[in-house]
Amino acid sequence: MGNDKAAGKKAKGTVFVQGEICKGCSYCIDFCPTDCLEFSKDFNSKGYHYPVLARPEDCTGCDLCGLYCPDFAIFGIKFKDLQARKTVGAPGGAGG
Repeated sequence: MGNDKAAGKKAKGTVFVQGEICKGCSYCIDFCPTDCLEFSKDFNSKGYHYPVLARPEDCTGCDLCGLYCPDFAIFGIKFKDLQARKTVGAPGGAGG
């Protein structure tokens, strides 16, 4: 039954990670309220594991990951806000 609910679940947001900046502190992973982040199996050039969006269907785009990151290596955004930014930046859009 739990799988049926997960299959119908839709993500409300996403995260953007700058893996090369990350120091692997895990604050973003530890404080994510939906537990959608995990460490990558890969390393960055500094030798740290960086976070990846392991369960994108659970992400709400709340940006707690970005608020806790001491190096500004990650941020979350809601899809509706991302779409609004794209519309504003598009030729002939509200901002162009």
